[in-house]
Amino acid sequence: MTHKIKRYSEAFRRQVVGEYEGGESIPSLQRKYAITGTPTIPAWIRKYGKAGFRHEVVRIQTADEAGRVKELEKQVRDLEAALGRMTLEKLKLESILEVLQEDAGGVKKNAPASSNASLKKSANKADRA
Repeated sequence: MTHKIKRYSEAFRRQVVGEYEGGESIPSLQRKYAITGTPTIPAWIRKYGKAGFRHEVVRIQTADEAGRVKELEKQVRDLEAALGRMTLEKLKLESILEVLQEDAGGVKKNAPASSNASLKKSANKADRA
């Protein structure tokens, strides 16, 4: 029984690497081109690839930079939480304003005003009464 040895041209290897860099997975390329050797395509990627392995990410930063990133991420979370609380407070105040306007004789808001302006108007009416 004879054993077949496959030899791939450099152009073919570069084509396979190009498809990998374009988003194809190694197993799909092995099936598509009937490449049986498990390390074959990764070796081609190391040799012919522009950026090596597509999934390899190297992030180099100092401890100060890492601390600053964590600090900024916490600040973003805090600000998002504050924004959520303010939005709920605004909705609550607008609801109260609508109830007060209905009690005052069915007067409706004409145009959406800021919460602060609406509150000042209702506060002035309450002070006059």
